[in-house]
Order: sequence, then C-alpha cells, then structure tokens
Amino acid sequence: MGLDSIEVTTLDGRTTTFGEWAGQIRLVVNVASRCGLAPQYKALEALQEKYRDRGFTVLGFPSNQFLQEYLDSEKIAEYCSATWGVTFPMMAKVWVNGRGQHPLYRELTKTPDTAGKAGRIQWNFEKFLVMPDGAVHRFRPQTVPDDPAIIGLIESALTRAAS
Repeated sequence: MGLDSIEVTTLDGRTTTFGEWAGQIRLVVNVASRCGLAPQYKALEALQEKYRDRGFTVLGFPSNQFLQEYLDSEKIAEYCSATWGVTFPMMAKVWVNGRGQHPLYRELTKTPDTAGKAGRIQWNFEKFLVMPDGAVHRFRPQTVPDDPAIIGLIESALTRAAS
C-alpha cells in the first residue's frame, strides 16, 4: 500500500488521505499535549512557518498511546493553538503501536532509524520525514525538530525541487 492512499482524519473530523499533502516534504510526528517533550511543538511550528511556502508541512498525529494526551479533540486543538500557536495540520488521535496501530504508522514504522532499528514507536514526538520521492527518514523522540540532520534533509530536498 502506498503511503498517499492511506486514509487519515483531521482533528476536526474531515476524512482525507495522506496524499492530500503529496509532492511536499512531510514531517509526521506523534504528538502528546501533556508530555515532557511538548515544547518541541515550538520548533515544529517554527519549521512550518519557515518552509510551508516552499513545499513543506508538519503533520501532527496526537496519540494517547503513552497516556499523555487529552481525550477530547477540542481540548487538543485548544492546547495546541493557545499554548504553541500551531498552524500545521493536526489529525485525529491515533494508535502508533499495537493491534490498533493506524495504517500510516504500520507503514512508517517499517523504516529504520539512524541506528538501523525499525519497529515500535518508542515515545511521543517520534518523527518521520517523508520526502516527495517517497523516501522516509526516521528520527527518535530525543531528536529535536530543528536538528541539523532534519534541516539538512529538508534544505536538500527543497534545493532539488527548485532546480
């Protein structure tokens, strides 16, 4: 199954596919409002602001897999907007591991991280950089959104796209 054909639901309940953002560089992140890593929202939003007009978007996938996300979609939306000024697309809550794992995460978790390990999401704020050509790069939660490795991949893809 191609990533772009996978159905996703936005936080406000609209059904679409991952392909709505096809052709862009997509940074997929499983987020959680009450996680100690939630300050990463600030860097995620900064990336969105810096690169959105050049073919990049962050896609936030709230997950209560680790019991650190609000149960109510309205509360998630309010928190993200009021606390971090989030403007990037947010999806409905998903399971990122286990039997109820969302199909997008079932595919993304096949990608190994920089240490060569694929499989389960370790924690909130794990990142998958999906390139326009379909290549996927995986970054564990401790890797901040503005890490030079992530920025380098984004800049390189944007440079290639512009030429």
